[in-house]
Amino acid sequence: MDRELVDRFTADGFLKLDQAVPADVAQECARLLWAEIPAEPDDPATWTEPVHWVAGMGQEPFAQAINTPVLHDAFDTLIGPGRWAPRDSMGSFPLRFPHESEPNDAGWHIEGSYQPPGAETYWTNVHSTGRVLLMLFLFTDIDEHNAPTRIRIGSHMDAPAVLREHGSRGASIFHIGPDIEAASAHRPIALATGRVGDVYLCHPFLVHAAQPNHGNQPRFLGQPALLPSETFHRAPFSLTVLDHTPLPIARTIRDALHGDLAAE
Repeated sequence: MDRELVDRFTADGFLKLDQAVPADVAQECARLLWAEIPAEPDDPATWTEPVHWVAGMGQEPFAQAINTPVLHDAFDTLIGPGRWAPRDSMGSFPLRFPHESEPNDAGWHIEGSYQPPGAETYWTNVHSTGRVLLMLFLFTDIDEHNAPTRIRIGSHMDAPAVLREHGSRGASIFHIGPDIEAASAHRPIALATGRVGDVYLCHPFLVHAAQPNHGNQPRFLGQPALLPSETFHRAPFSLTVLDHTPLPIARTIRDALHGDLAAE
């Protein structure tokens, strides 16, 4: 990764890697996803739901997609060698179809990453325990009409102050959702459009939202997390945020809190 991409990630909270996954691999992933749902690619009469969710997919094309050299290089640059855990599968696929009904999952939010004992929902904290990146893998061409993910540019700098109030224990993403939405409401919006095989790498605190598919083609997207390595699983950035030259994700959290990560 060149310096321009790193600077863009630091400022915007995300970057786009064009054709990070070979097109033939991404197309094979799409074929396997079609096989998981009660809909047919060439029969719009079968597109009866606005969204189908598919969980973990461990077939070889998905392992290939998430382990390309360009992605591994990006992970090392943004997170640090040895600080992220390799994956051999991919999970969480919202497959959105043209439909007159509105989806019920289109609110602004950040992703959760862990569940404290007894919790029924996912939580997160100012250290981003359990997650180092949100990734968006495009398995179909996506334009502005067929439900591109909406992104609040620079919103990764708004979330840490909200999360800091909840300390290392953190909070449910549903509990903090209204505060996160309000804190980032002033940010401009970008759309995660692109071609089959493009990948967006997103800061774990980037505020984003789904939207309805108003186009005429389904939109297939994978949104797996990149996890911290076991060494940094509990609090992956708390050990690096005060380095003299912290890596990009740690630096943004530090800068958002004006250098102070005391959140115990």
